[in-house]
Amino acid sequence: MRRSITIDGRTRTMTVVGDPHSAHPRDLVLVLHGSKQTGDVHRRFTGHAFDAMADSGAAVVVYLDGHQKNWNDARKDSFFPARTDDVDDVGLVRRVVEDLQQSFGIDPNRVFVVGYSNGGQMVLRLINEVPELIAGAAVIAATMPAPENFLLPVGEAGSKPLPVLLIHGTKDPIVSYRGGSMNRFLRRVFRAGGPMWSAERTAEHLARRNGIVGDASVAPLVRAGRPARTWVEQTEYSQEGAPPVRLLTIHGGGHTVPGPKKAPFVLGATEQRVSAAEAVADFFGISRQDRERTA
Repeated sequence: MRRSITIDGRTRTMTVVGDPHSAHPRDLVLVLHGSKQTGDVHRRFTGHAFDAMADSGAAVVVYLDGHQKNWNDARKDSFFPARTDDVDDVGLVRRVVEDLQQSFGIDPNRVFVVGYSNGGQMVLRLINEVPELIAGAAVIAATMPAPENFLLPVGEAGSKPLPVLLIHGTKDPIVSYRGGSMNRFLRRVFRAGGPMWSAERTAEHLARRNGIVGDASVAPLVRAGRPARTWVEQTEYSQEGAPPVRLLTIHGGGHTVPGPKKAPFVLGATEQRVSAAEAVADFFGISRQDRERTA
């Protein structure tokens, strides 16, 4: 179902997946696409995998459209129109939550955001700027901007803690797992850049933000084996009374979303034995049975 709302005189569009009518409040999953995509393009890019949460009746899934195919992610060195025109994407998320609470009966306390690439950068902005608006966040193929490349204060311990799931490939050719800056060619193509933290440093930072002081546990989730080109390792920061932070490292993985559909070869290898959508549903407890038990 296509829907639109107006923010600051701009018409913003989205695709909503889920029945408007439900006997119980449902979770809301907002999916933010990557640079140069739209919500519908990203839906096809991921093989409609996130739709399963709506098909089960557990959630309403919304694929939002960025402004001219990008998000205002608050990186200082982003130069696409969403950032240079100061588009209110935070306001968009707030309005969508309010609108769907009225029209679809979603639970405003169970709002989760999932972002890929530029959409993942936007999710990191939401974590830092409006953590009270969301119940959890998943960031795929994106890392935290270094403080000098971020137009907001970097959230520290004391902000509302949030469970965060991070998924990143070690051979990502666009957003390096190890951090640093894009090369000149990629900066020109994507009109973005600036120094970024590594995926591991991003995970540790978010764990400390949640008040987790101990070391992470590390274990293989899916082992290497032919003919797979990738394998998956899970790094988990957890502590009693604090929301966890989980990093799924896709060894050999590219700038891709693990799941049923392979990304174009130029983006690198796609891990298909693990589904990002299923990992999100598991991490946040998005299932019809869980919601009915707590309704």
